[in-house]
This record gives sequence, structure tokens and C-alpha cells, in this order.
Amino acid sequence: MLRLGADVYLRMVGHCFDGLPLEACGLLGGNPVSGLASVCYPAKNVAESSKLYTVDPLDHLKADRDAEGRGLEIIGVFHSHTHTDAYPSPTDVAQAPDPTWHYVLVSLRDEAPVVRSYRIVDGNIAEEPVVLEAR
Repeated sequence: MLRLGADVYLRMVGHCFDGLPLEACGLLGGNPVSGLASVCYPAKNVAESSKLYTVDPLDHLKADRDAEGRGLEIIGVFHSHTHTDAYPSPTDVAQAPDPTWHYVLVSLRDEAPVVRSYRIVDGNIAEEPVVLEAR
């Protein structure tokens, strides 16, 4: 299960809207044991594409350092799908770097954003619940 603080959810979805018409991306910092994402790290999509994303390596490094300084870890990555469902594409699955991460998709296809999270292990996709928490 992925737990998102309300502020993290709003920052993540806002960053995805700001990225239109391209896919937007970023990282989530938090506690891997509790699954609570307490920090959102918006990142530049260096692929500059409406169909692909690549987290800027410098943004990733900055997020890693900030999370470590807070006693947290990077526990997931998010990106938007501008015209499709919030479900991992074959490219998303092939690029999933860490089987312990939460892979969060924000679909902007419809009027309201749809946020879903997955675990991707050895090419297998398993959806997990997303719980918003008031803070």
C-alpha cells in the first residue's frame, strides 16, 4: 500500500498538470516500511516527450541527498500519462529500476486526474491501494 500525505498528492498532481502537454515526472521520498510518501520531488523530464519520461539525473541526485538528510529514502517514482489510462506501459515496465519502489501513474486523460500505484517486479505488474492521509 502507498500512503500519500495530502500535500504530497497535491504537489505531485500539480506538477503533472504543469508539465502538459509533455509527461511530467518526479520522485517520492518517505519511509519504505510504512509506505508513507512524505516528500514529493518534482523533476524535469529530460526526454521532453508526451509519451516517455526520463527523470533528470541531477534532480534524482538532489532528491536522494535531501531524503537522506531527512532520514528518508526514495520510495517511488511518479509520472503522468497525458492521453492514456494510469496503467504502466511496456516501456514503463522495462524501465522500472527498483522492485521495492512504488510506481505511481497520474492519468490526465479525463477531466479529473486518476492516480494509481503499482509494484513492478521482474516484469510483473501488481496494483496496490493508494491512501490519502490528512496531515
